[in-house]
Amino acid sequence: MISKIFGGLDKVLSFFEEWTLFITVMIGLVTLFVNVVLRYTIHYSLAWSEELIREIIIYTTFIGCSAAIKSRAMIRIDALPQIFPRLKKSLDYFSHFCVLFYSAMITKLGWGMAALQVTTHQKTIILHIPLVILYAVLPLMGIMMFIRTLQVMWEDYNTREEG
Repeated sequence: MISKIFGGLDKVLSFFEEWTLFITVMIGLVTLFVNVVLRYTIHYSLAWSEELIREIIIYTTFIGCSAAIKSRAMIRIDALPQIFPRLKKSLDYFSHFCVLFYSAMITKLGWGMAALQVTTHQKTIILHIPLVILYAVLPLMGIMMFIRTLQVMWEDYNTREEG
């Protein structure tokens, strides 16, 4: 039952992560290419391209956190488990619980920051993108990281039970 739920969530999150990251990176790549071509051919630079690239980098970094958890590519210090192999399981679970705590905190705090942007109606300087859209990625990332971490913990639990 739980494996079925996590399987469905994995498909939905993977689709969202892969396509949004692909689309945003392609938009950024095309924007940068056009800006470089304009700069070196007709000596004109697009003012809005740098702002767009900054927002894309922020977005892809936060959404990429969820994808990194799925592929187990999060940065972590593994010197202690190498020195004390018996502690590997407990240190893995400690690491997972730290990520769960972080994702819960970023969801709560990000929600508050996004709500503040709704009340202040702030926008980016050049493109006039409402900042609530940018800050909304924080609770989204927190929820996605929380779900991904639970999936990884479930996989670890099942593989240790079988092995």
